[in-house]
Parts: sequence; structure tokens; C-alpha cells
Amino acid sequence: MASEFTGVSDVHDRLEAAGYLPDQSIETVVYLAERLGKPILVEGPAGVGKTELAKAVAEARNAALIRLQCYEGLDEAKALYEWNYKKQLLRITHARGGDAEGGEDWDAVEDDLFGEDYLMERPLLKALRHEGESVLLIDEVDKVDFEFEALLLEILSDFQVTIPELGTVTGTHHPFVVLTSNNTRELSEALKRRCLYLYLDYPTVEREKEIVLSRVPDAPEKLADQLVRIVRSLRQLELKKPPSISETLDWAQTLLELGFDTIDEDVARGTMNVLLKYQQDVEKASSHLKLPPRPEMN
Repeated sequence: MASEFTGVSDVHDRLEAAGYLPDQSIETVVYLAERLGKPILVEGPAGVGKTELAKAVAEARNAALIRLQCYEGLDEAKALYEWNYKKQLLRITHARGGDAEGGEDWDAVEDDLFGEDYLMERPLLKALRHEGESVLLIDEVDKVDFEFEALLLEILSDFQVTIPELGTVTGTHHPFVVLTSNNTRELSEALKRRCLYLYLDYPTVEREKEIVLSRVPDAPEKLADQLVRIVRSLRQLELKKPPSISETLDWAQTLLELGFDTIDEDVARGTMNVLLKYQQDVEKASSHLKLPPRPEMN
């Protein structure tokens, strides 16, 4: 399979084949990111398909997916590289117990300790040194601090990083980079300048219905239409966590497993815990729902 996209329409076809339904803005930004060699910064609410986009691009380009999951307190050792201290300690212990004249020469041992055999690659370094095509997903980058952003700048600008013991490591293949953010904090202007920007919001009713029918193909069209309209109405409420697309899909699958082909108030209330994750949201949604009862069977 070819790795590079030949045009915007090719992006559409290959992402769709990977199970991701893109719109025009997604197709265009993905194509331009590849052509310009720039990362994509994808912002939007949780659960709108930001991470799934990176996975779909990796599948569409027949590339390895390398993921860095960000979290508060993430540091260079966990994101870039660290040394295998246990293995180094064993090497030092072995050197001290060497020949009768007092062991091995320390300079030689020190050079050995900071060689490739003792280097533990983390996602950022792995992406730079990966020999084939790769997609680097830096997920939820808004959870790290500004100091960690500074580390990303060198990598995203020059696709290289400096390791004091080894020197500058330059990427042999530039990875296709996707950064995602849930907007929990403002990212630096320097980081944003290096990226193409894409905002993903909750989809329209029609688009979400397409997604449901694509990912849950056994769902009747009438049921899919009904449930996405209910989900849409719930997102208008002031919920602690509005339902995401993935939770819409879970709800559709749940209703199928339980044998429902339509949704009434009892069905919705009985399965609402699949869609919502906080009791206060469930209570608010339950008081909001006004659905007709199911017709009685003759």
C-alpha cells in the first residue's frame, strides 16, 4: 500500500476505509500536514474522535503508530529516553570484579555504560529513530506543563533532539505528528505556530448517524436516528460530562444487545448509565427526557 496521500480525495477514501468518516476540513488538514511536513494540533471536547483520527491516519498510511500519553508531571525520562540503571549497575559491579590487577579501565567502562545497549527509548525518541513510516500521537498535550512544551519545540521544529551522552539524534524519517488537546489549558503560541490547527466539535445529527451506522452496522436506521437525536439533546444540557461519540456507539450496541429497536422513556432511563458517567448527569437527563411509550404488541 502507498504511504503518501495523492490528494484530498485520497485522504477521504483511505480514512473511510480505515473506519473513520472525515469531513472536508479533516481531509484538507491531513493532506496539507503531510505535504508541508507539519504537525497537526487537534483540539476539541473529549470523545469527538481526536485520538481515533491519528489511529486512522496510521492505518491509512500503513505506518506504525507511536503514542505518547501525556499526564501531569510527565518528564523527559518518560517521554524521550532514560538509561537502564539496573543494567548499568550490573556492568559496574562486573567491572569491579575483573582481573587480579584491580578490574577494568574505568574510562572504557564509562563509555560502555552510555552506549546503545543501555539506552531505553521512550515514545519521542522511538518516533525519531523509527526506520519506517510512523505516526506520532502526542495525546492530551494540554496536561503537561510549559517546561515540557519546550522539549517538544526542538522535536517539532527540526525533528531532532540532543542527548548529552550521545549527541544530536536526527530523525531518519519524519513522523506524521498529531497532537491532541481537550482545551483544559491554553497552549503556548510557540507550540501552536509549529502546527496546523484543526478543531473537532460534536458532529451534526446527520454525521453522527452516519458514524453509528458505519460502526454499528446491525443498528436499524430508525433506531440510529432516534438515539443520535436524544444524545444531541442531552449535550445541550449543562452536564458534568456530555456523552461522547464513543459513548453514543456504546449505547447503540447496548440497545441492540438488549433487543430494542426503538427507545422509549423506560428504555432510556434503564440504559442511561451507558451514556452518562455521573449520577447527577443521569438524574438531570432523566428529568429532561420526555419520550413516547413503546407501542404495545398485539
